[in-house]
Amino acid sequence: MSRLHYDTATAEQLAAINKSLAKGDTVDVIKWAYETFADDLVYSCSFGAEAMVLIDMISDVKKDARVTFLDTHLHFPETYELIEKVRARYPDLQLTIKEPQLSLAEQAAEYGDELWTTQPDLCCHLRKVQPMESVLKGTVAWMSGLRREQSATRADVQFVNRDEKFQSLKICPLIHWKADEVWQYIRVFELPYNALHDQSYPSIGCAPCTRPVKAGEDERAGRWAHLGKTECGLHLAK
Repeated sequence: MSRLHYDTATAEQLAAINKSLAKGDTVDVIKWAYETFADDLVYSCSFGAEAMVLIDMISDVKKDARVTFLDTHLHFPETYELIEKVRARYPDLQLTIKEPQLSLAEQAAEYGDELWTTQPDLCCHLRKVQPMESVLKGTVAWMSGLRREQSATRADVQFVNRDEKFQSLKICPLIHWKADEVWQYIRVFELPYNALHDQSYPSIGCAPCTRPVKAGEDERAGRWAHLGKTECGLHLAK
């Protein structure tokens, strides 16, 4: 197991690591992550555009890397179709599907129909945050495709971060990437991607809580529109 751990990593230690990683490129960050954590690292994959880039790069570094998808049972059909394309293209990846404890019917019986409309934060907690807690139990670090330009809440993310919510270390190799660079990579390497991206969906989550983005809007404007919510909770400190 890696000597670098949430419980013992100091701010100074992480700052030095981030300064060192900044001298390299994205693949160097990914290589460092797997050299440091090996199987104690899991990539939590949303199967968005950034995910396609990371999966492709990860597969070159560690073909049998652990990848987890949080299946809320509310995703678009196009998302599930993409998962199967990824399975076929990267057969060695250890891709697992993590489901919530409650089925949609059980959730409706306990909390009411369409909880995502009445209490979206609770819905996200039940269907994404709690499953992620289970995924990370006993795991030292996890990887995410966060980019700084995506939103104000992500503007200060580093390559290696202390994750207070999950008491883990979070690795974010794509922090400096722009959207155009993500799509250039996808096209150059002819990677599969969610068909909804071609229909004005730059950020794709659960179907009931995602709409197309209008010209000039922020790329995450289509997530939880009119609900005063911008994050599912996975990347919030509390």
